[in-house]
Amino acid sequence: MVYSLTYRRPSHVASSSSSSIDGDEKQRRSSLESGSSGLSAGIPEALSFDKIISGGVCPPCTVRDFMNYLKYIEYSAENLQFFLWYRDYVARFENLPASEQALSPEWTQAQAEAEAARGGRGKQANPQVSEMLNGTDFADGQGGKIDGQADPFHTPARSSTSVDKPNAPSEYASSAGDHTFASSQGAKSVASQAFGDAGMKWQPFTMQPYRDEISRIITVYIADGAHRQLNLSSREKQALLHALQNTTHPSAFRGIANTVEFSLRKQAHPNFIRWTICNGNRPRVIFARGLGIFGIAAGFVADLLITLSHAGRAWRVLPIIGWMVGFATLFAAMKGMCVVLHGMHHRHLRPWELFSDDADEMISEKAMSHDSLISSSTNSFEDEPWIPKYKKRNVIRKIFDREIWIEEPALRQIQDTIFLQSILGSFVISAVIVGIFCAVPHGNLF
Repeated sequence: MVYSLTYRRPSHVASSSSSSIDGDEKQRRSSLESGSSGLSAGIPEALSFDKIISGGVCPPCTVRDFMNYLKYIEYSAENLQFFLWYRDYVARFENLPASEQALSPEWTQAQAEAEAARGGRGKQANPQVSEMLNGTDFADGQGGKIDGQADPFHTPARSSTSVDKPNAPSEYASSAGDHTFASSQGAKSVASQAFGDAGMKWQPFTMQPYRDEISRIITVYIADGAHRQLNLSSREKQALLHALQNTTHPSAFRGIANTVEFSLRKQAHPNFIRWTICNGNRPRVIFARGLGIFGIAAGFVADLLITLSHAGRAWRVLPIIGWMVGFATLFAAMKGMCVVLHGMHHRHLRPWELFSDDADEMISEKAMSHDSLISSSTNSFEDEPWIPKYKKRNVIRKIFDREIWIEEPALRQIQDTIFLQSILGSFVISAVIVGIFCAVPHGNLF
């Protein structure tokens, strides 16, 4: 089964600058809130972004494959890492008791737009939170002072509702151990510095749920120089920090969550599907193109010699085999496919897959866990052991690298469609060329 013969694989989508992304906020928000899956041309429903994220696909189109693509090819794995964390955070926050959720009021769209209009200059406390604190120990000024006045927002450093709670109900709840981040105090220090750099005159409410985790998120994804710093405009960053200063409600991340999701859906996802369609590595594809050109040249030489000879015109049809094989191989290679690998529905292993073992698989799975999504580790891979090993492989060995069967049916259908298009296209072109040779008079040279 194949798709339409007019099928075209997804076009490459160039990355957008942060300024252009920031300028399209309303269009982006309306696109995401409309409920559309945002399918790009050439991507079937079976390989949609939502299908991949929900785990409804097979290798090589899984979330882990998507993450590897973003890490090793596009160098933007932080977008997917943040997106996965945010989806989990929303689910965990919604499962909190109503009394704990009340400590972090929703950051409304009106507040976000007002903050954006001010350019982040407003630094007033959230009135809903201030009202809740009236008459409590947090409003009597004992916690600290700001500009010589009592600071009603100074609270104890730990919270029983924070993400460090040992018996947190979520399977993704992080522990208080140092393996998640260098130290909780280190994260708070960096987060405080980020608030200070943004001109915030008071520190956030530490009594709010998941405040420690939010500090780590600021440290990992938001603060200047963060190991996984998101590509945010200064306005987006300022608005986000002001929202997080007031609340830990997931709505505080609404703006950048839309930015990241839009980038993943409209740019990273189409590029990932386009890249996954290629079943061979670069040396193999170049080799396939060479074979295609050789087949075309062989068909041309054969037809030319037959035309210049005393042989009958019917013999001039015979080189159509060379023409067809050459054009079909070349057309498929232009789409990143090797017809030999496609005949077995195989693909080459990626360089980072070639040298992996069971231990590496476990590490890769762990890299998708919640703790890794908020850890301070970088996405740099220059020191990974597979890089020097792969560089030492000669070209011949790369051309005939290890292969693996393609498990995803939708991807096989796309490749079948491209292969059929190549066959039909090569037949038409070959028939026209052979017809031209048949119309040429005999050369009678030999």
